[in-house]
Amino acid sequence: MKITIKVDPDLCIGAASCVAVADETFHLNDENKAEVLDHGKAETPTYERTLEVTEDEKNTIILAAQSCPTLAIAIFDESGAQLFPEV
Repeated sequence: MKITIKVDPDLCIGAASCVAVADETFHLNDENKAEVLDHGKAETPTYERTLEVTEDEKNTIILAAQSCPTLAIAIFDESGAQLFPEV
């Protein structure tokens, strides 16, 4: 399955809780803002990325998003429906 992860850099305060939960998916850039990795591959990190994930990976990424104190991370499914935060 594919999910899209979007980080709002204006909301991100660099708490790094997402990195602690899912370091294969998130890291902090030089400005202490979370960026999305492609499963730890050496591709350029970005604030938005669509990833092919397993159910377990999806659940871990959602947990990482839930750990963000400012709700700076949004997760969407393949159809564009928002999985987190729930609307």
